[in-house]
Amino acid sequence: MARRDTLHRLVDGDRALLPDRACAILDRMSGLGFSPDYVSAQREALVLARALVPEGFDGFLIQLEHWREDAEWIDLTKRGWETEAWEPDDPRIDELASAMADHYLSNPALLGNPASLRAWANASTEYRLINSHREDQAPISALLTALTETKLRSAGVPVPRR
Repeated sequence: MARRDTLHRLVDGDRALLPDRACAILDRMSGLGFSPDYVSAQREALVLARALVPEGFDGFLIQLEHWREDAEWIDLTKRGWETEAWEPDDPRIDELASAMADHYLSNPALLGNPASLRAWANASTEYRLINSHREDQAPISALLTALTETKLRSAGVPVPRR
């Protein structure tokens, strides 16, 4: 029975690398109108997070579940993905980073639980790998993330350095 279950999971690549809960989050992203490229990037981040920071993975899933239930965060995230069409010096990038940081600060559950934050803070090298895995494909999104993280750090949130 276990072997058959493994084979079924291998047929669907996500299910071989990620638990059902993570796959459900990815499915929900598609249902919320996120682009296939965005969902693919999140899938890659989840696989990396599970492999590199297993002690922070459940907290990351909880964080993603909170994000997907927050209509304003969904809108901010979609706008963030659209920044790839902007020039690097576009002032809207800093405005969006401020809006994202402010929304995180107004909704602390979006930042993750204390145990998850500690796990990620202790895994700064792994965090950098996960957070920058698509930097060459999405440089403006990486800039937006870096600006948002800087704003969060300045507000006292323990975000690892890139």
